[in-house]
Amino acid sequence: MSIATTISTGTADRTALPDVANPAEVAPRDAKELSKQFFERLAVLEEGTEEYQYVRNTLIELNLSLVKYAATRFRSRSDQMEDIIQVGTIGLIKAIDRFELSREVEFTTFAMPCVIGEIKRFFRDTSWSVHVPRRLQELRIDLARATDVLFQQLDRSPTPAELAAHLGVEENEVIEGLVAANGYSAGSLDLPLDDAGDPGSETLGDRLGELDHDMEIVENVQALKPLIEEFDERDRRILRMRFVEEMTQAQIGAELGVSQMHVSRLLARITARLREGLLAVE
Repeated sequence: MSIATTISTGTADRTALPDVANPAEVAPRDAKELSKQFFERLAVLEEGTEEYQYVRNTLIELNLSLVKYAATRFRSRSDQMEDIIQVGTIGLIKAIDRFELSREVEFTTFAMPCVIGEIKRFFRDTSWSVHVPRRLQELRIDLARATDVLFQQLDRSPTPAELAAHLGVEENEVIEGLVAANGYSAGSLDLPLDDAGDPGSETLGDRLGELDHDMEIVENVQALKPLIEEFDERDRRILRMRFVEEMTQAQIGAELGVSQMHVSRLLARITARLREGLLAVE
């Protein structure tokens, strides 16, 4: 993609503005001051006139450094940097068209969210939902084009064999590409499964399983059994009264003929021993 930012050199009256030979080469601090003057002029010009285009294009070039700065946030995607710059420039142009000096805010402050937002929107619209090899990403595009061509010729959806013959590739590769194309976009788990789409209909999310927390309890119980068997009869009785019969420490003390404080110390010792045993098993 390309964006024309060529400054027209007609005969429009620009005496109210400073002469900027190479706007893209102006230092950021100077560009900030110049932009204010150009915005003031842009506000009184009629859209579509030659001078309007000159002022608008100059503003774009004066502030291209904002786009380059925003692009550094996405340097991990260096293979897409050209597209990032172009998309960011679109965001800059939108910011220029919407900006008003009466907002009493610096243009850079106003423009940066517009530039970054446009770049993020680009990634959202063009990125794959799951990681797919580059060759399959490119094959998806070829398959989409071939499908359109063959559909017009055959008046039906083409088979993988017909797509393979059209593209001059193996049928297995076509099948792999068709499967990979499913990773381009992710469907919502909240979409109804039936065609009617009635509110309250069963969704895919309703059919997905979830973690069974009781399974963890079962696993812990199985791991505890051999450890409990090593305790004497009194310790096992205390465990049963506390965690099976859910008796209080005072009730256990009365049953054993000891104080509640003593029961508390016994439980602390028993549980600490069980904890150490579980950690040793893990």
